[in-house]
Amino acid sequence: MNKTVYLDHGATTPTDPQVVEVMNAIYLTDFGNPSSAHQFGATARKHLAQARATIAARINAYPEEIIFTSGGSESDNWALRGVAYANRTKGKHLITTAIEHPAILDTAKQLEKEGFTVTYLGVDADGLVRLNELEAAITPETTLVSIMAANNEIGTIQDLAAIGEICKKHEVYFHTDAVQALTKARLDVKAMHIDLMSLSGHKIHGPKGIGALVIKKGTRLDKFIRGGHQEMDKRAGTENVPGIIGFAKAVELATAEHVAYMQKLRDHFITRVEKEIPDVKLNGPRSDKRLVNNANFSFQYIEGEGILLHLDMHGIAVSTGSACSSQNLEPSHVLTAIGLDHDMAHGSIRFTLGRENTQEELDFTVDRLKEAITKLRAFTAMKAEKIYDASEHDHH
Repeated sequence: MNKTVYLDHGATTPTDPQVVEVMNAIYLTDFGNPSSAHQFGATARKHLAQARATIAARINAYPEEIIFTSGGSESDNWALRGVAYANRTKGKHLITTAIEHPAILDTAKQLEKEGFTVTYLGVDADGLVRLNELEAAITPETTLVSIMAANNEIGTIQDLAAIGEICKKHEVYFHTDAVQALTKARLDVKAMHIDLMSLSGHKIHGPKGIGALVIKKGTRLDKFIRGGHQEMDKRAGTENVPGIIGFAKAVELATAEHVAYMQKLRDHFITRVEKEIPDVKLNGPRSDKRLVNNANFSFQYIEGEGILLHLDMHGIAVSTGSACSSQNLEPSHVLTAIGLDHDMAHGSIRFTLGRENTQEELDFTVDRLKEAITKLRAFTAMKAEKIYDASEHDHH
């Protein structure tokens, strides 16, 4: 098999050709500014309304609650800062978790510098938030709880309905970063009592540079970008109409069949890896509490980087940790939060598959993975022996 195998869909996905097609039509024909009064503007407005309705229907929100942004990071920043600033008279306390995406954690750290206090909840060995700890952390000063729907590294899906219930009871806003969960796990804004939700286009075969913040009616938050009156007067700037149309098309194209297919592939992959490779640990939950396309493993006695490079030589794309922090030499904050030691955390690889992957590709990957691990472990053992010999030598 002399082709590339892309298993890094958690970082980004290939854009669906049908998405590119609808975007092209906007770029070339319906290029109007939605704020213009003439027919070009009217056409653009119509496209925006349709896109909003499509996305709203998927998550059981009202179309006017969908506010388009430049992506997941902007939505995360806006949710935290917007609520913190608008509700500071009630209190200056926020709650999040130790396993959030850097877009949440870095924003929380910034808010701490500005005089807000943040509680970072720990998680259990599967990466799940303990609901009693969440409830105990809420004070009269708390304005927002931000807990991701599904983790980008280990695929853990949180119990959003139970979290939403607790937030509602204590009258605090609930934000969830649903960037990885959209189209792959159940999301229901109303049933789960979600006040704010971050979404992104490029994780679901849509374009990059487009996302949304779902803002439930009545939620008090400050503007993040000021200027014109676009997006229900909540976010200034001419809308990225091609991106928005592409995003909605990607949502429309994602089906329950894709989800079932990816889950089958994932289970086949996990079974083979665990059966055929010794000293391996699956990180995150085993059950339906795991994203259908995520498999994160730690391989003892070796560095993840070595495995990644070996697989890359065979045209297989995977990642260590999350794409946004893979230039980082620190072990993943998610893996340390679930209790892995430094060595195990460093020996971890994330495989995130997509609907276009085949079982043949995954079997090819397992075979190359076995080779890589055998080679790297032999090398590690040799190195250890040399060090041992040298130290013996020093003693004599």
